[in-house]
Amino acid sequence: MVPAAEEAQIAKLLSKYKHANVTKKEVIDVIANYRSLQYQLQKFVFNDGSSKDLFNLQGTIPVVYKNNTYYIPICIWLMDTHPVNAPFCYVKPTQNMQIKVSMYVDHNGRIYLPYLHDWQPNSSDLLSLIQVMIVTFGEHPPVYSKPKEQVTPYPTSCKQFHEAFMPQPGGTQNAATGPGNSYLPYPTSAASAFPPYPPTASNSFSGYPPYPAANNAVGASSTSGAVNFPPYMNFSSVPGYNSGYNSSNTSTTGTITEEHIKASLVSAVEDKLRRRVQEKVNQCQAEIEALNRTKQELVEGSAKIDAIILRLQREEMELEKNINILRDKEQELEKNLESLENSEVIDPDEAVTTTAPLYKQLLNAYAEEAATEDAIYYLGEALRGGVIDLETFLKHVRHLSRKQFMLRAIMQKCRQKAGLAG
Repeated sequence: MVPAAEEAQIAKLLSKYKHANVTKKEVIDVIANYRSLQYQLQKFVFNDGSSKDLFNLQGTIPVVYKNNTYYIPICIWLMDTHPVNAPFCYVKPTQNMQIKVSMYVDHNGRIYLPYLHDWQPNSSDLLSLIQVMIVTFGEHPPVYSKPKEQVTPYPTSCKQFHEAFMPQPGGTQNAATGPGNSYLPYPTSAASAFPPYPPTASNSFSGYPPYPAANNAVGASSTSGAVNFPPYMNFSSVPGYNSGYNSSNTSTTGTITEEHIKASLVSAVEDKLRRRVQEKVNQCQAEIEALNRTKQELVEGSAKIDAIILRLQREEMELEKNINILRDKEQELEKNLESLENSEVIDPDEAVTTTAPLYKQLLNAYAEEAATEDAIYYLGEALRGGVIDLETFLKHVRHLSRKQFMLRAIMQKCRQKAGLAG
């Protein structure tokens, strides 16, 4: 659990971030799991010279390499749009460490991971990022120890680190860069957009920075002309080495023979070639994975396109069928219009014919009933207009009403006989 006061401090530092609440939750989750990481707000200088106060987490994370636990110093810078944009991550070697360049770490300490390249605002978070770093660095350590004869005092190494990279953000000295701290100054150079992963190149090994030789780690301060070999050199694996070298020879002569130097050089060349080949294999594997993903996307896209084509073909066939139906209806209407134009005048009384006497009786009763209803209506209009008097109106209405009742009764009987609804 993170204390409430510390949560308030984090919220204050993240007050200017666009998604402060989400960023605060991720930072608290990280600090609760990795107490060695410290947070602060510092200036971050971009390549175009602009600077911005950004929140960063720096400290060490535990990495298991060959059944041993090592603590790798890192620094994570959060953009003010986090988690929309991926953070910038660096390895910060101490004075007795040197960066091991690989497809995951460049010579400036910048970390490149597929998780960062494929960063998703809704599913990616800082805690998962650190866990991916731990797994990746367990297979490909980002730093290695310098030999004791190559380790220079901290102030000199700090100065050389400043010269090799960029000055401390903000140009001021703080607790993170003081002599008492085990971390080197942080390089302020950063790309404005996260670069693609992995880097590719047209020629062999040109996509990666060269491996730094151990004798270059001290820079200009190394003035000795002696041959310096890369760290962790395994002389015992060189054929013939043990047979030409033993403790009695060194104790007797006190010098290194040409055979020893030759064996050391062979071991150094083999180690360097092995790393370069592994580097090329990793690059090819990454390219193959990218091509496989592209192939999968193309296959899925082809299936979708085929489905769309089939649906369009079905719709085209249905549309042609509807067009043919409409053309037939149009021709039928034209024929009917032509026959009506050429036919003689129709007698209204003969316009409607029935197929049975019962239907004819029903039709005649309906026509008479409608005429009777019209007659009653017009009698009422005549009464209102003063054309007839009330006595005459009542007399005719009684007669027409009786006739209308009989006609409606006849229609009801005819409908029942004919089996019509209602």
